[in-house]
Amino acid sequence: MKRRKFIEKAALSGVGITVGASVVGCKDTNQNTTQEQDTETGSSEKKAMNIDKTKFPIAVCTWAFTSANAKAGEELAQGKDALDAVIAGVAVEEENIKNTTVGKGGAPDREGNVTLDACVMNPEGDCGAVVCVENITNVAALAKKVMEETPHVMLAGEGAEEFGYRQGFEKENLLTEDSKKAWEEWKKSPEYKPIINIENHDTIGMLAIDKDGDIAGACTTSGLSYKMKGRVGDSPIIGSGLFIDNEIGGAVATGMGEEVMKTVGSFLIVELMRNGMSPQEACEEAIRRIVSKNERYKDFQIAYLAMNKAGEVGSYCIHEGFTYMKYQDGENTNVKPGFFYHP
Repeated sequence: MKRRKFIEKAALSGVGITVGASVVGCKDTNQNTTQEQDTETGSSEKKAMNIDKTKFPIAVCTWAFTSANAKAGEELAQGKDALDAVIAGVAVEEENIKNTTVGKGGAPDREGNVTLDACVMNPEGDCGAVVCVENITNVAALAKKVMEETPHVMLAGEGAEEFGYRQGFEKENLLTEDSKKAWEEWKKSPEYKPIINIENHDTIGMLAIDKDGDIAGACTTSGLSYKMKGRVGDSPIIGSGLFIDNEIGGAVATGMGEEVMKTVGSFLIVELMRNGMSPQEACEEAIRRIVSKNERYKDFQIAYLAMNKAGEVGSYCIHEGFTYMKYQDGENTNVKPGFFYHP
């Protein structure tokens, strides 16, 4: 059953479902606003965000996933909407068996099983997620199906897979020979490693603004290498690994998911932008929230990537080494941020 039909039926039967403007987060306007507060009087006023649609479309993603971001850019250039573009983009890495952090060929858990997690969020505020999927490669696309075809936001494990097969997804063995060999080598001296940079990180997060100025995002991962069975990090959790508000912008996270979840990082960044911060300022504040509460921050990496409705991009990380891709005006560029928290 389509989600829209489900909601309509529920409303007619007296359930009384309501959707507020803050949840829908969609306006047909070229000028959005952020809230600015007068520190002396306590009163709030709206500050206009100037939006120039000639700058669109734009796609950004965590790390140097060049082909993935280029694919999203191509989809946007052909007129596809933001959500379809990011799902097509991240699918490139989900299907890349040389990438051991996303999709097929990802590093398994301690038991030798590859499990995938993903979430998506559209401009209307709808979202979908799947966790602990063992036999389907394109889990971002599966999360979109959860959003569109069920009354739920998240499906897990066997239930997510059974739903996927009914939707036409193929059953596949996600553990490649290379990943199996690496796991067998790890078992000789099993231990967790610090999550410093791309060698051990666990996410591709992607944001896009289409030609109409609407923003959407996707986040997909095979999770922490050699994690405990059943472990789920921030990536498929709306508000942690990804958050979108079509009035304000969006954010994605990568790195040590447990620490991102403690501060609901992506949601925090969007709310900071709502209150007047730039994407860069918001990402920096979100990192400060983490390191101020955790003395172990030197041992792990977290990076945030954010984009507001005007197409302004910001990023910040704990340690040097994080990069991101940006597609705009037909060019796909790897950007090395000039700022990070810890030298």
